[in-house]
Amino acid sequence: MKTAQGLVLTSPFYWDLNDGTRAFAARFMKATGRMPTMVVAGVYSGVLHYLKGVQAAGSAKDPLAVIAKMKELPAEDPLFGKSTVRADGRVIHDSYLFEVKKPEESKGPWDYYKLISTTPAEKAFRPMSEGGCPLVAGK
Repeated sequence: MKTAQGLVLTSPFYWDLNDGTRAFAARFMKATGRMPTMVVAGVYSGVLHYLKGVQAAGSAKDPLAVIAKMKELPAEDPLFGKSTVRADGRVIHDSYLFEVKKPEESKGPWDYYKLISTTPAEKAFRPMSEGGCPLVAGK
């Protein structure tokens, strides 16, 4: 942490961001001995939303129906908050600007970041109209 102190970075997830992320992190820590990364959180969130889509579609055997349900249903969870799945498949959620703490600012192990600002979902990702995705061409 000493070498990285003052470094500024963006991330859509940090284990110590809010009560929901802390609760997930505590369960993950108990099971693995480590704190979850944004990749771990993203996989968990994606699988959770996929399972909600399967349940809403009534089957996992029709992937197009599952995808349609995933785009229809809100993708809200304790890790990323309120999210949406756009027509192009991108999940839109808030993102955060963090600064790496000085060692003396840390309250304990795994306490690395302090939140500087939040970028709202609609500003955190390139607009769908600028993406050139063939799934939404002509829309």
